[in-house]
Amino acid sequence: MRWWDIEPVMELELKLFPEDAWSHGMYWSELAEAHPGGTRHYTVATTEDGRIVGYAGLMAIAGEGDVQTIAVDSRHQGAGLGAALLTDLIREAARRDCAELLLEVRVDNPRAQRLYERHGFEPVGIRRGYYQPANVDALVMRLDHPSIDSTDPKDIEDTRHG
Repeated sequence: MRWWDIEPVMELELKLFPEDAWSHGMYWSELAEAHPGGTRHYTVATTEDGRIVGYAGLMAIAGEGDVQTIAVDSRHQGAGLGAALLTDLIREAARRDCAELLLEVRVDNPRAQRLYERHGFEPVGIRRGYYQPANVDALVMRLDHPSIDSTDPKDIEDTRHG
């Protein structure tokens, strides 16, 4: 993801997460750390004509990784994009020598939870009222020792991470 991707990402962001969408400033801040030696890794999924239909982000600091966001346009769900984006983040976490990779997922999003479970994530806790303003709890999930050899499951979902 580059700075010029922020506008199309924001269009998807507002469509997919109308209650708790990130702001332009949040994406600018994240991308400011997405450089060689930085703490962030962001990627986009595009159609053949270059239209952005998905995006994902990782924060990796001192051997710990955190999935910041994963989203796939609803018209492209079920095609493997969510799994591909998650696999990219897992491989990047492994490349950065992360001992663990954490994420938050809405408790009312079982489809996304299944995606993470297929990638080896396990539930480790609940964050009460994490998603605001809807006051929805987040399930915290963890993947120990992310691997560069991660396989690509055949299913996808769109999700929101904190």
